[in-house]
Amino acid sequence: MKMTLSKRVIVPVLAATFLLVGSGFKSDFFEIAKQIEIFTTLFKELNMNYVDDTNPAELMDTAIKEMLDDLDPYTRYMNEQDVEEYKIRNAGEYSGIGASVRRYKDRLVIVEPYKDYPADKAGLKAGDEIIKIGDIVVEDFKDDTSELLKGAVGSTVKITYKRQGKTRETSLVRDEIEVDAVPFYGKIDDKTGYIALVKFNSKASKQTKEALEDLKSQGVERLVLDLRSNPGGLLNESINIVNLFVPKGEVIVTTKSKVKKFNRVYKTKKDPIDTKIPLVVLVNGSSASASEIVSGALQDLDRAVIMGARSFGKGLVQRPKKLTYGTQLKVTISRYYTPSGRCIQALDYWNRDQKGKAIRTSEKDYNEFKTRRGRRVYDGGGIMPDVEVANLKHGSLTKALIANNVIFDFATDFYYDKPFDDVDSFKFTDKDFERFKEFVKNHEFDYETKTEKMIKEAMENEEVEELGPKIKAEFNELLANVDQAKLASLDSYKDEIMVELKNQLLRHYFYREGLFKYNLTNDEAVTNATKILANPKQYNGILK
Repeated sequence: MKMTLSKRVIVPVLAATFLLVGSGFKSDFFEIAKQIEIFTTLFKELNMNYVDDTNPAELMDTAIKEMLDDLDPYTRYMNEQDVEEYKIRNAGEYSGIGASVRRYKDRLVIVEPYKDYPADKAGLKAGDEIIKIGDIVVEDFKDDTSELLKGAVGSTVKITYKRQGKTRETSLVRDEIEVDAVPFYGKIDDKTGYIALVKFNSKASKQTKEALEDLKSQGVERLVLDLRSNPGGLLNESINIVNLFVPKGEVIVTTKSKVKKFNRVYKTKKDPIDTKIPLVVLVNGSSASASEIVSGALQDLDRAVIMGARSFGKGLVQRPKKLTYGTQLKVTISRYYTPSGRCIQALDYWNRDQKGKAIRTSEKDYNEFKTRRGRRVYDGGGIMPDVEVANLKHGSLTKALIANNVIFDFATDFYYDKPFDDVDSFKFTDKDFERFKEFVKNHEFDYETKTEKMIKEAMENEEVEELGPKIKAEFNELLANVDQAKLASLDSYKDEIMVELKNQLLRHYFYREGLFKYNLTNDEAVTNATKILANPKQYNGILK
């Protein structure tokens, strides 16, 4: 029998263990030492005396990770397996089947097969549900199932999967997989270049530089740098990318911590590639961390026009700290500040609401800062673009559709029902959107409006019971009406939902390369950016 222990028991003493390391043996030394002693005694007695066999390693792993859940989501304990995954993610290379996979509930689903890698060559498609890897049934395997897909180059892995209700089998030969930070770049027109930067791994600045130099050699005089949905990564890579466009010696980011040695000022160290090329940077609500360092620095230095929707708002810096037996603690050590002095952290994890959720900084509490040329910018809520693109904003309904995989599942069904020969022939019409609405109607997903929350809270009030069953029935009828109205609200969110639907469908049909190719001429943000870059008066006017 495997057993887990409530974090109410172990978490406080484990917290004390970490505090002992982080506090530098300050005034609370006695309390920390006391808690460590209590924990040691508790853990020993528990494992010796519990009625069933326990797994000490699993108990400790669970307890530590649950303890850290009470802090910010970026501070986490990494066991040996997690450490290797972290290294792979930052290196941009690993050996495996060459596909992005996602596990939700008990399902392991192919999100995206990478073109010309083993999964793609074996015919696996986005939406395929892997049910067995070798002899291991995914549903019964509680650890990170995706790790089973990785292995030595040249080794074979047998996969059983479901597609559109039918079970299939295939064998793949694992290969070396390179994860590009810049999977696509090209020319929007004769004078305007486009670079898609999707992550900040160790290849990010090198590949961005190579793309920029290649585009310039093709006659490009203006540039769109696309950081939409880039979740971030390595801090130094973000500084190196800004350095491509600004002179050596510029302050890009400053970090401030309670530990003095982590207080750092990061400056550009190299000669730039081009300090004059007109530049537009695209961001959205999923652009975070290193993406915000790049866009925030270029905005503060008046070096680029930022376009899109407000970025995620992650102003915290993490550093891995080595522990014993190959484990690590990735811990938030500081906040970072852009050149103007602003911290764009949006969520306050140290002050939470009654449900334990981090509180978002209110706009009335934002502080004003000035760019180098005196333009007003603000802290507290991500990077606010200089030019907003309405359909890049995500309302609560759109977020719920994405989070519950409704858009992804619809795209999978649509892919098998309506083929397209190439990117140029791809269309998603209003009639198709009506089909999506019908799909949503028949698809259960977790989405509760603020109105529903208020009604449910009111129903929990004792006065509602005292007013009798008629009033309670009217509340339930009101809830049912709100539920129906949610479907009608799909039309209100149509523009932004259409963007997400097209993005997902294009990945299904033509890989990510097809999506980027389509966006060169069909994406509203890219089109608007191109127009601004082609109008020097408008471009310079935004930056003054």
